[in-house]
Amino acid sequence: MQRPQPGEYAPYYHNYIQQVPEGDILEILAAQRDSTRELLHGLTEVQGDFRYAPGKWTIKELLGHLVDSERVFSYRAMAFARKDPAALPSMDQDIYVENGHFQRRTVPDLAGELYHQRSANILLFASFDEATGLRSGTASGFEFTVRCFPYIIAGHERHHIKVLRERYL
Repeated sequence: MQRPQPGEYAPYYHNYIQQVPEGDILEILAAQRDSTRELLHGLTEVQGDFRYAPGKWTIKELLGHLVDSERVFSYRAMAFARKDPAALPSMDQDIYVENGHFQRRTVPDLAGELYHQRSANILLFASFDEATGLRSGTASGFEFTVRCFPYIIAGHERHHIKVLRERYL
């Protein structure tokens, strides 16, 4: 799947997409899945409940946000790939985190869910050919192509893992 060009996604996502290195996006997603799993392995529950400043997410909430975001982005990709004509709604990340009850879960549980969600997404994206990647639809009031979503997912996780390393660990 080729890298999407500006105009194939909402401008907000440009920063995420530009963070993704050159190469096969499926291989990038798989390598990222594995390196994130390694990073999270051994984190304690005390670390999972840490927030670096008042009002900021805990590590558990950050992980829950990554899982929720992967689900939303992959659903958008699947809907547009299947030519669903419906416009899809926005996702308010703060409402999702507030209602995700991630504090009730363990770090290994959330890390495992993230790993499995990514694995499922890799299989989904691998099923798309180039023509499918160019299909488009509307989400959050913007037009997106199918092929932008694996790049958004990779860049989004890259952004949050950088924050995790710099501010939490």
